[in-house]
Amino acid sequence: MAIRPIVKMGDDLLRMKSKPVTEFDERLGILLDDMRETMLKNNGVGIAAPQVGILKRACIVSVDGKTFYELINPIVVKASGRQVGPEGCLSVPGINGDVERPKKLIVDGVDRKGLPVRFKVSDYEAVAFCHEMDHLDGVLFIDKMLRG
Repeated sequence: MAIRPIVKMGDDLLRMKSKPVTEFDERLGILLDDMRETMLKNNGVGIAAPQVGILKRACIVSVDGKTFYELINPIVVKASGRQVGPEGCLSVPGINGDVERPKKLIVDGVDRKGLPVRFKVSDYEAVAFCHEMDHLDGVLFIDKMLRG
């Protein structure tokens, strides 16, 4: 595993749409392991592949540092409720702001082996899922930040 440099706001890569993961091989496993280590080293609760310079639809979320969700080719099946709260981002250092997100989510995707997975999350985990999945479409939280 290796800690990868984090792509910062201003780099055009963060505004590009990621491509679906089609190969479930050792390289994908290395990428996911490196993303996890990079996220933990930088005290993040989530990280998406574009944040480490890879335009693939993969991200990781862990709001407690114990439970890790690997989201590969994620699709929101259902979103419900509403919550507003502060967000920040490893790629947008020094900026925080309130963002409106769903309260509950059901997300389908595949695991690192290409097998189907479904996640049902709520509260802060739902926020982190949405935040990271936005990265896969070139969207940053500052684009959705509520203006006072």
